[in-house]
Amino acid sequence: MLAVMTIDQRGSRHDVDRVEDLLTELARRSRGSDGDGLALPFERTAGDEVQGVVTDPRLLLDLTLRCARTGHWAVGIGIGSIRRPIPDSTRKASGSAFEHARDAVNRAKNSPEAVAVQGSDVTSSSYAEAVLSTLATVLRRRSPAGWQAVDQMSQGRTQTETAEVLGISKQAVSQRLHAAWWWHEQALRPVAVHLLGEAAQ
Repeated sequence: MLAVMTIDQRGSRHDVDRVEDLLTELARRSRGSDGDGLALPFERTAGDEVQGVVTDPRLLLDLTLRCARTGHWAVGIGIGSIRRPIPDSTRKASGSAFEHARDAVNRAKNSPEAVAVQGSDVTSSSYAEAVLSTLATVLRRRSPAGWQAVDQMSQGRTQTETAEVLGISKQAVSQRLHAAWWWHEQALRPVAVHLLGEAAQ
């Protein structure tokens, strides 16, 4: 797949510039994916906006949800073609995927979930957007206590191990995960990956 992510900082006029920190985080998480997962690396393209071209739907989901977690970013995902030969810089690239990403991020800026997906296949793109928006809402409503438990579980720890690290009971961990909608997130993640892949076909 080829998907352009256009990420724009929300409320930047009343906030510090967060782009450099975001670029560092995106690069770190991208290096951990199989085969890198990027066709073009993330770059600051204009002002407080970042763009990159992702080839792995799992990485695309992960990066989108990392942005959604903070609440600082609007994410537009454009699925389509990129003019070839593909250049060595995201800023030099063009094509329908970039046009779709521009339209998507403009919609994302005006939605509470701050996530939008756009591609040539309107139906599959809308299905992918619906699931991503739901996941973004789950993450944004998660409490700090919920995130403590989720972050431990995300590192591969069991509930028993998470309880030991946090100094709480296993039952308390289960309650935190339930309140954080952890199980719903885990169920929806593969659905989101599948739908993003379908939208790219």
